[in-house]
Amino acid sequence: METEIRKLPIGIQSFEKLREGNNLYVDKTALVYRLVQQDVPYFLSRPRRFGKSLLISTLEAYFEGRKDLFHGLAIEGLEKDWFSYPVLHLDLNAEKYDSPERLISMLSRYLNVWEDRWGKDEREITVSDRFIGIIRRAYEQTGKGVVVLVDEYDKPLLQTLTDEALLDDYRKTLKSFYGVLKTADRYLRFVFLTGVTKFSQVSVFSDLNQLNDISLDYDYATLCGITHDELVHTFGPDLEKVAEVQRSTVDEVIDRMTSKYDGYHFHPSREGVFNPFSTLSCLQKKEYGSYWFQTGTPTFLVELLQQSEYDLRTLINGVEAEASSFVEYRALGDNPIPLIYQSGYLTIKGYDPRFGLYELCFPNDEVKYGFLNFIMPFYTSVTDDEKGFYIGKFVRELESGDVNSFLTRLKAFFADFPYELNAKTERHYQVVFYLVFKLMGQFCDAEVRSAKGRADAVVKTNDYIYVFEFKLDGSVEDALRQIDEKGYLLPYEADGRELVKIGVSFSKEERNLDCWEIV
Repeated sequence: METEIRKLPIGIQSFEKLREGNNLYVDKTALVYRLVQQDVPYFLSRPRRFGKSLLISTLEAYFEGRKDLFHGLAIEGLEKDWFSYPVLHLDLNAEKYDSPERLISMLSRYLNVWEDRWGKDEREITVSDRFIGIIRRAYEQTGKGVVVLVDEYDKPLLQTLTDEALLDDYRKTLKSFYGVLKTADRYLRFVFLTGVTKFSQVSVFSDLNQLNDISLDYDYATLCGITHDELVHTFGPDLEKVAEVQRSTVDEVIDRMTSKYDGYHFHPSREGVFNPFSTLSCLQKKEYGSYWFQTGTPTFLVELLQQSEYDLRTLINGVEAEASSFVEYRALGDNPIPLIYQSGYLTIKGYDPRFGLYELCFPNDEVKYGFLNFIMPFYTSVTDDEKGFYIGKFVRELESGDVNSFLTRLKAFFADFPYELNAKTERHYQVVFYLVFKLMGQFCDAEVRSAKGRADAVVKTNDYIYVFEFKLDGSVEDALRQIDEKGYLLPYEADGRELVKIGVSFSKEERNLDCWEIV
């Protein structure tokens, strides 16, 4: 008897293709039904590869009246009347936006297709005039409100953030184009825009102030992504196969996938969701890879961090912010947090209702260690090929009790810095220490502290607990004395592992480790 082939829809963005191809589907149609009951225009921000395009395609199928595609899904029992509406689906993904003509060309391509269907008025010259003419004619010819679905509305803007002249050209074009959706309101049944970023101060949303932004809404927090229950319910046999290959239990697989891919929160009171791209890729390949992180490189975000001189340690530990400071993008060079959050590298981990402050942190281990590994060459002289070598050697040396080799390698690590890095501020070196110990944390229990009265770093291996204290232009004796006087070892005295104190002097003049003592 042949084993049933379970088809995982990795990379499939068409709801029709997914359903007709008998692919597995996490049923979000109850939420879709809730959405379409309202006539208000919506905006939803989610990171890349998070299911936005599939959601848009699902809405398109619903408004085209494709009842056959929804057989067996939740919406089949909710919707009694299936109607077909004129649908205008604009996808700005598939283009490289590097000149003013590129954006006009992309918009014109869609307008030409729509005009072939709904007619053209030669007096309509600009893309905005043509757009509203198409909407009006579609409404008049069908007697039904028009549905406008825009996927990645902000792609042209995101690609031109470093080119102010081109960015200004694009935002003027899009301000006028999207402004049609307000002017044509009486002809519209439903409007839905998706994107990564809500551009609050680049004019695009100024003419779209009627949009209902549901990016942080409680009701729609799980609209994109996979919840724990959905993972277990939809992918049970696939989890069993991963467990078989990994020689573990299903519960162990779920725990590992949770730490690796779960943790995205789009409302502080709602459960987290798994990254859908990484989750499906893991189930297909049966390996715990860094699938989502590898689909894009955050070079621009790291450059923003460096240009703004943002303290990387603050980012790693978690950032407190008001919603307006991370939900909407503002062109402020000293605050890279909005783009880092909206790009998916940070998510909501807590909320203080008293002060209206959100806590933003890395969502999971895939993003955390992927991001830290990626930024290391930007803050050190270590190349991409050497990252694993250095961190692996550091961990092995401490696991074997060879602290001298660990510190000698760390000293060589700093000595190899180019002069332009050495000439930076004291904080730069603190960040580098921070990075080293944080990256070790993916292989052993390593912590770096910044709170007053606590050890600079603690590393726990199977046999040892190391307590580090670094002194900038201070003596080794001062460092060891602080460990004793502050009682840094006290929490570990009943642990049973060998306790090791390490005092290190760091020379500001030499810009490197000076000497150390191990007790």
